[in-house]
Amino acid sequence: MLPEKFLDRMREMLDREYEPFLRSLGEDRQQALRINPLKRTDQADQKGRAEGLLAGSFDMTKVSWEQNGYYYAGADQPGRHPYHEAGLYYIQEPSAMAVAPLMEAKPGEKVLDLCAAPGGKSTQLAGYLQGEGLIVSNEIHPGRARILSENIERMGVRNVCVTNEAPARLAEVFAEYFDRILVDAPCSGEGMFRKNETACAEWSPENVELCAARQDEILDCAARMLRPGGRLVYSTCTFAPQENEGSVSRFLQRHAEFCLLPIDKERMGIPAEVCDGRPEWGNGDAALRGTLRLWPHVIWGEGHFAAVLQKDGSLPGGYETAAAGGLERGISEDSRELDPWREFWRENGQRATDCSEKESFPFRGIFLRFGDNLYLAPEGMPALKGLKVLRPGLHLGAFKKNRFEPSHALALALSPADLRYVCGLSAGEEAVSTYLNGQTFPRMGEKGWYLITVDGYGIGWGKLAGGVMKNHYPRGLRKNYASGN
Repeated sequence: MLPEKFLDRMREMLDREYEPFLRSLGEDRQQALRINPLKRTDQADQKGRAEGLLAGSFDMTKVSWEQNGYYYAGADQPGRHPYHEAGLYYIQEPSAMAVAPLMEAKPGEKVLDLCAAPGGKSTQLAGYLQGEGLIVSNEIHPGRARILSENIERMGVRNVCVTNEAPARLAEVFAEYFDRILVDAPCSGEGMFRKNETACAEWSPENVELCAARQDEILDCAARMLRPGGRLVYSTCTFAPQENEGSVSRFLQRHAEFCLLPIDKERMGIPAEVCDGRPEWGNGDAALRGTLRLWPHVIWGEGHFAAVLQKDGSLPGGYETAAAGGLERGISEDSRELDPWREFWRENGQRATDCSEKESFPFRGIFLRFGDNLYLAPEGMPALKGLKVLRPGLHLGAFKKNRFEPSHALALALSPADLRYVCGLSAGEEAVSTYLNGQTFPRMGEKGWYLITVDGYGIGWGKLAGGVMKNHYPRGLRKNYASGN
């Protein structure tokens, strides 16, 4: 049951489009997944191989506005496939995939995803950065921040710092620091009504007002953190003018240093006129027509809004923005503190016998230690003291007395070519279910840590001894695949 006041407003907004819109809310929603370009095998054509595997497993159709996005049929269950556990793809609502490409993020840049949970847009942005640069992925709610961190891990992302802070606190640390900022703002969720019954039940005109006020505060914080010449993308999953064209109009009135950039809808495969923003729903500025409105009766997806804003000015050539606390110094690569890690990699890295551990490890960064946990943070990582940080980069593993135990995150970030010992399984093999259920299985080979792979993609660790592969798949992730739970 849709709220009457919502229906009255939409009828007034849409006029002749109202009936098609209303019918669309009673239809089945579209489902999609996005291939993870960071997931590596030992083969050259990474994307082509992933597309071939998924085309053989699911009934897929291309999403026009995201190069790695595909709709899948309602009968498919990609969330229950081993490829999902391997981080080969992220299940994401198709309209939500339209936002991250508008950032035009490039390798080496500093990017902020300010309202990031559950992680769809952060992992999408990570694919564009290709492991170079830094993404600060923030979520103010602790429980949602943990889910965000888990999804970052599953997708094998190594250059994301996950924080659990209020936007105002981050603005104190990162003044004019980021090249690009995404504000996928908390909103009244009208675009999710056919997907999420809770959003419908919690809707009210008063909540729309509260969301609009909260969006103003978040956008003001984002403006403080964007460097001169930087790009800010604002998005919501609501139809409410007050939270869309209204939020953008109010922001531009408060921030004369920003301007709207038009979104090229035709290039995205989206019908331009019907998906244009509506100046009359904001302050009347014709530039609002360049914003994006996705309607469920027009495209295959839920309701979404997006606007691209640019800050005036530019940075001098070679100038690097800096955070208030400077840079993380990290642990010296020659420190004895890292001896257990070095020993692990010397024994298990594919090329460690031919060169130094430093040269053989496939990723660069700085070592950070939090308690017994060792992380590899991106080079140039800003100082994190005083911030609530869930994940400062790639979790390498943990020190346990005089030895080092690798993390699940490391297994998901590495490829078979990186390691000396690999146990290759195929998706249809019984051993895959056995492994994901947390059980051991027989295997012959040399004693040591093995990267368990499914069709060439790392899925976790096993430790071989005495002809038995001991299971190191995390207990919290284990699923009873055989029973369908």
